[in-house]
Amino acid sequence: MRVVRLDTLPKESLGEATPIAGWTGGSVTRTRQTIIADNASDDYRCSVVNFSPGATTGWHAHTCDQILVVTAGSGIVATEQEGREISVGDVVHIQAGEKHWHGAKKDTTLSHITITTPGSQSRRSAPHQR
Repeated sequence: MRVVRLDTLPKESLGEATPIAGWTGGSVTRTRQTIIADNASDDYRCSVVNFSPGATTGWHAHTCDQILVVTAGSGIVATEQEGREISVGDVVHIQAGEKHWHGAKKDTTLSHITITTPGSQSRRSAPHQR
C-alpha cells in the first residue's frame, strides 16, 4: 500500500498550453504531479494536472478511456458536440478516441486528477470543421 498527499507531490512543468481558438490569449501554463507512474501499476496511470487561468490541453484524443476528478478551481471540458462547466467534485468520463479538450476558465485555476491506462497515448487533433 502507498499513501501520498497531493500537496507534497513535486510539480513537473508541462510548458506552454495549446490555445483553443476564441478561448484565451497570452501565456498559459500547466504542471503535472505524478501519483501513479506508468511503471508503478499494471492497470492505472494517475496524476494531478494543474492549469493556470485560461490554460487548456488543446484538442486531443486518448487511446483509452480517461477519467477526470476536479480537485480545485473550475473550468470547461468540451467535445465536438458540447462544452460543460466543471468544478470541485465533478467526475468526467471521456471515452477512448473522443476528441476533446479541458482547462481552466479565464479567471480561475483548475486542478484535476486524471486516470488512464499505462502505455496509453494522447494524440493532438484539430476540431471537426463544420
